[in-house]
Amino acid sequence: MEKNQSTLDDLDFAILSCLQKDGRMSFTEIAERLTVSVGTARTRFNRLLEEGIISIVGRVDPDKVGFRAYAHIAVYVRPATLKEQVAQEISAKPEVSFLASTSGDYDLEVDVMCPSNNHLVDFVNQISTIDGVYQTKTTLYFKVYKYAQPDLNLLK
Repeated sequence: MEKNQSTLDDLDFAILSCLQKDGRMSFTEIAERLTVSVGTARTRFNRLLEEGIISIVGRVDPDKVGFRAYAHIAVYVRPATLKEQVAQEISAKPEVSFLASTSGDYDLEVDVMCPSNNHLVDFVNQISTIDGVYQTKTTLYFKVYKYAQPDLNLLK
């Protein structure tokens, strides 16, 4: 079920902000910070979880666990009618951390994390063989300065 921001109120956003700061924050602490009951915090959290607005994951620092090759890959698809099929095939690959359809010079924008440059080369070679991939252009990220979730305060 897809929800939009209009279904969220200020309390929902406040709970989400608390959890972005500390994903392990207890319902008791959330309730105290937001001056609501523990039951209210728990109920709201469960609704956010059930509606797919929030999910529980362990977020790792890619560099600290061994990912040494990050890249942005621009993918050109010909004919354009194959874009969805190409996107689905690329999306299924575990190296992909971000994938979007774009306007402009290329059709798909792909961000990948690989353990090594050799792995990255193999990955680029793999996607180059997908039916409909006309061309790729890879840009390496030498150093990542910020890797973050969106700032919910921007929606206020």
